[in-house]
Amino acid sequence: MPGRASAAVRRRRGRTVEPAARDAIAQLLANRPKRRDLLLEYLHAFQDAHGCLHAAHLVALADWLSLSVAEVYEVASFYHHFDLVRDGEEPPPELTVRVCDSITCALFGAEELLADLTHRLPDARLQRVPCVGRCAEAPVAVVRRFPLGSATPDAVCTAIDDGRFEDPAPPCPTCVQAQSQGAYAQLERLLQGDLDAERILEELERADLRGLGGAGFPAVRKWQIVRGHPKPRMLAVNIDEGEPGTFKDRHYLEHDLHALFEGMLIAAQVIEAERIYLYIRDEYAGARAMLDAALRDLHAHPPCALPAIELRRGAGAYVCGEESAMLESLEGRRGMPRLRPPYIAECGLFGRPTLEHNIETLCWVPKILARGGDWYRGHGRRDRRGLRSFSLSGRIRRPGVYQAPAGITARELINECGGGMLPGHTFYGYFPGGASGGLLPAALGDLPLDFGTLEEYRCFLGSGAVIVLSEQDRARDAALNAMRFFAHESCGKCTPCRVGTVKAAALMQAPHWDAALLDELSSAMRDASICGLGQAAPNPLQSMLRYFPHEVQA
Repeated sequence: MPGRASAAVRRRRGRTVEPAARDAIAQLLANRPKRRDLLLEYLHAFQDAHGCLHAAHLVALADWLSLSVAEVYEVASFYHHFDLVRDGEEPPPELTVRVCDSITCALFGAEELLADLTHRLPDARLQRVPCVGRCAEAPVAVVRRFPLGSATPDAVCTAIDDGRFEDPAPPCPTCVQAQSQGAYAQLERLLQGDLDAERILEELERADLRGLGGAGFPAVRKWQIVRGHPKPRMLAVNIDEGEPGTFKDRHYLEHDLHALFEGMLIAAQVIEAERIYLYIRDEYAGARAMLDAALRDLHAHPPCALPAIELRRGAGAYVCGEESAMLESLEGRRGMPRLRPPYIAECGLFGRPTLEHNIETLCWVPKILARGGDWYRGHGRRDRRGLRSFSLSGRIRRPGVYQAPAGITARELINECGGGMLPGHTFYGYFPGGASGGLLPAALGDLPLDFGTLEEYRCFLGSGAVIVLSEQDRARDAALNAMRFFAHESCGKCTPCRVGTVKAAALMQAPHWDAALLDELSSAMRDASICGLGQAAPNPLQSMLRYFPHEVQA
């Protein structure tokens, strides 16, 4: 009949579903559930298999999932790691080399590395990308999925010649080995009745354990709030650390995985979670492979009856580190923060009460239960309490992840943990909490680093990403780098952030800064942005105006 699509050719809201694309989708996703929340996973699967996402395949995927083409297209075009090939465009080159140009890598020659590789690799696609979570090895290049620390043009070319394109999975003890070494002992106490939910909450409250992903909200309050709402409840583990300078969660993932699993399962038992979702950033390909294998092993040798556990892969969006944006991504949508209230503890993933934590917070749970909340609280300096993990990078001898007492100062951290400044370098300034945490001069290097200690200086600790600058660096260059990062990573949902970050970056490139206009712009971004990205983006520029005025008129 006229107007009716044939069996071979269908149309999806004005777009033809090509038979070849439809067959490719059906073959690749055979026996996979047709669930909207798995959209990102299916986009990854197709890009992994074909090297990019063609428009015809998005139409076929929309048809397969019974979604509109717009719903699939808006997700595929939102995330940086999806290579969307529109009608009439050529697919990207077979080889992609990404060079991190965030603050620490910029200090160690990312621009020079990019310039040299442009001449050395004329047939490759070179991309400058934001922080890839390996700041201790700056500068970093990623050859397909193979991260190369302390990268040089020769090393990158050698990796290509040798065919090193995949990040190998770090070794991880099996669940059985971990149990024989004492892992899951606190979970066992809970299962046997030696511990109960109320006792666990009491110990966490005594320890004053905070959410260590950046906000510092008391962990026990999160658990109590979620427990106070009706079932079913969810647990979401945030492994999407994208703050420039932050790499501590990758360290915990690769070196203390079973502490994460135990803390995760204890939390799930206490809040009676129906499902657990782990959301890991796409840059951590090797760690993701290790985590996937470890989860299969956990299911094969479970220490308790397990709730449903799903591992999900991000796609290159810093904003998904914000808890509600991460939940949007887990639901198969663009990672845009939600308006609050309601908060996710009441109405989170799929509208259910949701407990969200980063890795470090969950890793502390079994350790606190083993030694007591007073043990954890007994650490600290300058009247601060507890332990913190710091990602330390920049102009120091020994960059890395260090566990230190709350209240330690940047100067102490540099000297006691980082081995002091690099030869020929003098301490000049530092970011106490990554790009969003502001920028302080060395004269304020003796401030205690903890939640609530830096706010009067218009800075904050955040995730504990301490980036150290020397007198050979310009603070204004580092602040501009941070603002360009925010402009690149803004999700675009709210105008103050979407427009403000771009405008601020443009103003900060001027030889002489318009301080009054930058102040006005900062106020608008802080007051009217929906989430922490836009609210914190002005911190580096405000720090420059306040602490480095001699540079802003350079």
